[in-house]
Amino acid sequence: MNSSDRRKRGVVLSSQGWQRLRAAEQQLSALQNGGNPYTLDQLCAITGLSANTLVKARRRQKPVDLTTLDTYFAAFSLGLTADDYLLPEDTQRLDPPQTVQRSPLNGPLPQDSPFYIHRPGIETGSTQEILAAGAMVRLKAPRQFGKTSLLNLMLGHAQDYGLRLVVVSLRAIDRRCLGDLDQTLRWFCAVVARSLDLPNQLDQRWDGVFGSIYSCTDYFETYLLPASEQPLLLVIDDLDELFTYDSVATDFLGMLRAWYEQGRYGTEQNLWPYLRLVLAYSTEAWMPLSIHQSPFNVGVSIELPPFTLDQVQELALRYGLALGDDDLQRLVDLVGGHPYLTQLSLFYLGQQQPLSAIAEQVTAYDGIYSGHLRRQLEILEAEPALRQAMAQVAASPEGIKLPPQLSFRLQGLGLVRFRQQLAIASCQLYRQYFASLLENQC
Repeated sequence: MNSSDRRKRGVVLSSQGWQRLRAAEQQLSALQNGGNPYTLDQLCAITGLSANTLVKARRRQKPVDLTTLDTYFAAFSLGLTADDYLLPEDTQRLDPPQTVQRSPLNGPLPQDSPFYIHRPGIETGSTQEILAAGAMVRLKAPRQFGKTSLLNLMLGHAQDYGLRLVVVSLRAIDRRCLGDLDQTLRWFCAVVARSLDLPNQLDQRWDGVFGSIYSCTDYFETYLLPASEQPLLLVIDDLDELFTYDSVATDFLGMLRAWYEQGRYGTEQNLWPYLRLVLAYSTEAWMPLSIHQSPFNVGVSIELPPFTLDQVQELALRYGLALGDDDLQRLVDLVGGHPYLTQLSLFYLGQQQPLSAIAEQVTAYDGIYSGHLRRQLEILEAEPALRQAMAQVAASPEGIKLPPQLSFRLQGLGLVRFRQQLAIASCQLYRQYFASLLENQC
């Protein structure tokens, strides 16, 4: 559709466009308005738009002229892109905007958070992929790297385009179920049906003669997928909860691989192209080799990286901080661009705590990083060989060569990075903390 048609019919802000606009507003208010959110009158003065027009654009429920959005974006030095808006027929009822968070960020960010940092290629690639028939996206990262925040963004994008949405967290399943394939799959089907507001028909449709995998596949193919003409986006979060149950994981993941192949390569008569899968898991969990090849070498793989220097600088501005080049580099060196630790550091810097004081708290039991560090220590304490390997890394600033399995386990925890074949601590925070606590274990 050409631009003249869009002007006549109007457009609505997409989730991505609203998030970009919110971030720009927050950044400018931090620099020019004492960090206080702009009032409607102030926004009218900044943009030159009327109050009614601004309210309509921000509520994202009624279309506005494309020129209006262009003007709104330009007022905050943003260029309007095709991903920032939708045509009215492509939208469903969108969630109302949320207020800016004013306490240390702990947990996933909402779709419109001004503190969400877009990483080049990742958000665009993942949100576009889930619109493709039979898609599978594998999202992996250490804990607190932003997986769930990205999932929220993907869900908002999927909602914009009218997909049915189901999120299943395997952390919610009873441990006794995870040890039994039939119970796991029945639970899985029941949760998906409930999320779609469909009656539970497991007793009528589950046939033990054919086995659990067949019954689960049939339940999706004959009941869940045909329940609507809308494609189904199924997010399986905390997939790593399965990894310690080798036999169950092998069958469950093999089933997902088969669904993907039917969706991508099946005939036009089947319904599997209507299913789009997102598998999210933490790299902290060790994946047995027996399940390593199931769905993990198909689809699109997305691994979240740490923040770059430029991204940390952008985030600092959103907190109302104008860090000099030296302090900016010191912060990146201290926490290595770790998303959660960077957010935490910037929040306390915004509370007038100097960076030097924060850096001195690295080994303090009540320091701002203590909760995160204790959890990492608990994981190492449970595996003596891993603990000893981290002690060697912490004592070797230039890096050390470790057995591959230990290297990859520490990398999965986010504790090390590689310089050629040498493992080095991923940031000064980890090196100082573990060098202090593990100095006698090298």
